[in-house]
Amino acid sequence: MTRNSARWGDLRLRILSAAVLAPLALGCIWIGGAAFAGLVAVIAAGLAYEWLGLCGQRSSYMAVMLFAALPLSVVLTAGGAPGAGLLLLAVATAAGTAFSRGLSPVRPLAFGIPYLGLAGVALVWLRQQPGSGGANVIVLLLVIWASDIGAYVAGRMFGGPRLAPSISPGKTWSGAVGGLVAAAAVGLAASAILGHRPVFWPTAALRPAALAVLVGIISQAGDLFESQLKRHFGVKDSGTMIPGHGGLLDRLDAVLTAAPATALLALVLGRGVVLWE
Repeated sequence: MTRNSARWGDLRLRILSAAVLAPLALGCIWIGGAAFAGLVAVIAAGLAYEWLGLCGQRSSYMAVMLFAALPLSVVLTAGGAPGAGLLLLAVATAAGTAFSRGLSPVRPLAFGIPYLGLAGVALVWLRQQPGSGGANVIVLLLVIWASDIGAYVAGRMFGGPRLAPSISPGKTWSGAVGGLVAAAAVGLAASAILGHRPVFWPTAALRPAALAVLVGIISQAGDLFESQLKRHFGVKDSGTMIPGHGGLLDRLDAVLTAAPATALLALVLGRGVVLWE
């Protein structure tokens, strides 16, 4: 295998996986309601399964019961009780900390509950917002995907200095910049479509572009954090559920940080606000 082909060796599997998963996710978001909440609940259960495996706790009845809080919090949010969903995650986290006798790098079990669970509550809550939910969630995911794809392509095309060699040796500064440029482009496109204005409208498109860059930064931070977690656990991938990507956690690391941040911003700006107009 040549150096160039090795550089792009996993691209085919990545494209095939995305071709299957992206339409499913976007379709469920578009439908909303039980379809989207059900998808998020299933993903939350899958994330819980992976985390329990990383912690070596899949055979522990108590640990499994604690992590049932992840899909249950999604169900509560879908039923119109996001506060109850958040409370459930908080109680499960406290109980998990007591069960594992603390929360530390050597006892990371309970940390997985808020780390994996908040994004599910955030996504379902965002989708429920009248008049803005579908657009906000779809563009959020498009920005995250653009950041990931832009970083992948730019990093392999240009290479250069490593972004965080002690955490993830494959990531470069050129990739990080490429990801943010791609995210900003999606923000501008969303502003043009949702705001019904030219793409380079002088000031009106500034907010969605800046927001997209912010989401891109948070997404990349989430990616690096998950890489650090895998180093801590001594694994290459969190699982094997998604060909070309590893596990669910490998594919959704950016969503786990970007979704709660976006939901918080939507909460501050008010219900029904389309963030990307």
